[in-house]
Amino acid sequence: MSTTADTAAASGYKQPPSSILDVMHAPALPIPVPSPAGDRIILVSQAKYPSISHIATPYLRLAGVRVETTNHNRRHTAGGHGIRTFADKLALVQVKDGKQVTISLPADARTTSPLWSADGLHFAFENVTATSVELWLGDGQTGAVRQVPNVRMNPLLEGELKWMPNQKQLLVKLVPDGQGPPPKEPTVSSGPIIQETDGKKGQSSTYEARDTLKNKHDEALFDYYMASQLALVDIDTLTVQPIGEADRYIAARASPNGKYMFTTAVRKPYTYIAGYDRFPYDAMIWDLSDLTTIKSRTIASLPLAERVPIHGVPSGPRRFSWRSNAPASLIFAEALDGGDWKANVDKRDKVMILEAPFDKEPRELLRTEYRFSSLAWGEDASFAILTEYDMNSQWERRYIVNVDNQEQDPKLILDMSYKERYNYPGEVVFHKLPNGFFTIYKAGNAIFFEGDGSSKTGDRPFLDRFDLTTLKPSRLFRSSGSAYEAFITFSDASASTFLTLHESPNDPPNVFQHTIGKEIEAPAGEAVFSTKSRAVTQIPNPTPLVSQIQKRVVTYQRDDGVQLSFNLHTPPGYKEGTRLPTILYAYPRDFASGSQAGQVTGSQARFTRLRKHLLLLLSGYAILENATFPIVGDPKKAYDTYLEQLVANAKAAVDKAVEMGVTDPDRVGVTGHSHGALMTANLLAHSDIFKTGIATSGAYNKTLTPFGFQNERRSIWEAPEPYRKASSFFFADKLEHPILIVHGADDANPGTTPMQSSYFYSAVRGNGGTAKLVMLPHEPHHYQAKESHEHLLHEMLTWFDKYLKYPEEVKPDSKI
Repeated sequence: MSTTADTAAASGYKQPPSSILDVMHAPALPIPVPSPAGDRIILVSQAKYPSISHIATPYLRLAGVRVETTNHNRRHTAGGHGIRTFADKLALVQVKDGKQVTISLPADARTTSPLWSADGLHFAFENVTATSVELWLGDGQTGAVRQVPNVRMNPLLEGELKWMPNQKQLLVKLVPDGQGPPPKEPTVSSGPIIQETDGKKGQSSTYEARDTLKNKHDEALFDYYMASQLALVDIDTLTVQPIGEADRYIAARASPNGKYMFTTAVRKPYTYIAGYDRFPYDAMIWDLSDLTTIKSRTIASLPLAERVPIHGVPSGPRRFSWRSNAPASLIFAEALDGGDWKANVDKRDKVMILEAPFDKEPRELLRTEYRFSSLAWGEDASFAILTEYDMNSQWERRYIVNVDNQEQDPKLILDMSYKERYNYPGEVVFHKLPNGFFTIYKAGNAIFFEGDGSSKTGDRPFLDRFDLTTLKPSRLFRSSGSAYEAFITFSDASASTFLTLHESPNDPPNVFQHTIGKEIEAPAGEAVFSTKSRAVTQIPNPTPLVSQIQKRVVTYQRDDGVQLSFNLHTPPGYKEGTRLPTILYAYPRDFASGSQAGQVTGSQARFTRLRKHLLLLLSGYAILENATFPIVGDPKKAYDTYLEQLVANAKAAVDKAVEMGVTDPDRVGVTGHSHGALMTANLLAHSDIFKTGIATSGAYNKTLTPFGFQNERRSIWEAPEPYRKASSFFFADKLEHPILIVHGADDANPGTTPMQSSYFYSAVRGNGGTAKLVMLPHEPHHYQAKESHEHLLHEMLTWFDKYLKYPEEVKPDSKI
């Protein structure tokens, strides 16, 4: 006979109080998508929380792809952690005068973000319906849209929509005509499922095993749903011309001159231990001179890659891309170290080039000491920026190179940890050529960099001009300390005007246009040019109450001297000196150096958005948001001291909040998601700092991810103790404080399967602990549905109210 504690709660979703619901249901803030010239913007308003009916749409799990079978829609986001969300409103804005036109969409629209043509005359997008993924075209001047008839897009392997270099055609992946019904599942198994290993090591990362194939029927379904037909769509006549044969295409991109096509297609044999990105594939060059009879040359046949070293890369050609400043030259990299970070070699990668007409062998352009990351091309063929990185030291280098002149020495322009924030020079600014390819934006003898601008007082985004003669930057723009304003794009050909997204705690993000003025004297780090600005959009504040929340960056030290910080949020109407029940939210991150670990990121000057635990501010909690939780040490073995550093981080944060007079030390809770959920459970098991905790979508037994977790690259057989010590499952008997465990029932992340939460709950229960397990139906690693978010907030508020608030502080509508 079951006890009350074991009896499942009554079915049905619950809601938090109306004060939280009103903010949750406020309109989503639109995202600006500028035209290539920066003279027009499409404002994209995404559905904030899709309904549970959308989330519950049936789907198949096929080698890392989640397939909605009724319409061939790709269900998952990149990386598989969430469910794709779509826009339900689009608006076209003229930058010169701010005039806005609502784009008329079909009823119940679920559209992708618009893709501008390089000339800005048109845009294209997909619309997901119950039976297909449609293709739509828009007029870039008026915003008028029309559907391309009789087109069923196939987005399952991504890259399904691109502009051709002539900007008069779209290259699309379609569901093949006449495909027929999908393979039926056999009523009787054809035989056992067999896997075999040949004695070679195969330490592939645990995180590659997402929604893997399970049997021959899965293989047949994969073949059926991943098959696509490449086609060209004429944007004037809307005629559709198929090219080549249907195949399981991954990539498809025309060369800059439009005469060739690079494609990749999945081949067999498949594996049952990794996703399709580890399957064999052919890399091919198509000659487009005769579209009725495509001439194809296979330039590489890559084998099954199911033994890639942890955090390594496959052997053989990889990272294929067209050279942007050449008519038809294909670039790719190859590992010289077997793809293994543990190998000691002088050079890790070589970069190769294969040039039209593709009748010769590829030639070597250069070799890199670290792992090759990218080549950013200038419009001038003699100019490019090479980026390489090293995971062993968390280091990044950039060079200016002339790949066509081996006698010209590379010029080193960046040499620092990629964890560095205060001195990081930012990312290269690009512009789109008339053929749709991107090259580095250049004005005179200068290029441009834009970045977050992290500082001791928070992020202050910037735009720099970088002189190619002196190799010195000069600052054109830096966001003020009272607002957060980030560069979007230049809005003229001379780089004298540019667009930003401006926000402040009281002002939602709006697009501004800046005009660069005269050079001025300025303190170090500030802009040395004056600018005039004007607002382009006038998006109103959808949640005025939230503006009453006070935010500030707080810095402090860990016992060992490592600098830390958190963003202190206090509820509306807070009076200084009042001690409040407090919630700490954090996500541990790995650092090779304590100096980078302590650098402040984020900004208190941003518009306040409330999601998940931050909505509890509306119920009187103080929140220590994004508390710095570094795990500092040699990247090869930092997790040897994971637990000790975890507790030290938590103690320092709570001590500081108590010292400030904000936090009641007897009423502090902790919460975290994914790796932060493991942090939550471990802090409850190994310290007395917190009275309770809420862990969402965590992994509590790291022995179930034996080939690495986070940045731990050793297997459990090489370093068993770090795996054991990091696993709160093995310390369930030490968990003396209550814990609420929440998980998405359809979590695709192999490291955080729902089983992790179920087993951890059973372990806590079996050892006499206090715990509650909530499984959210249909939800992936990051929760999506409106009903799920509402119920999660109800559970979180009820839990924290029970264990952190005095009875008289709990409002009646927040009780069960």
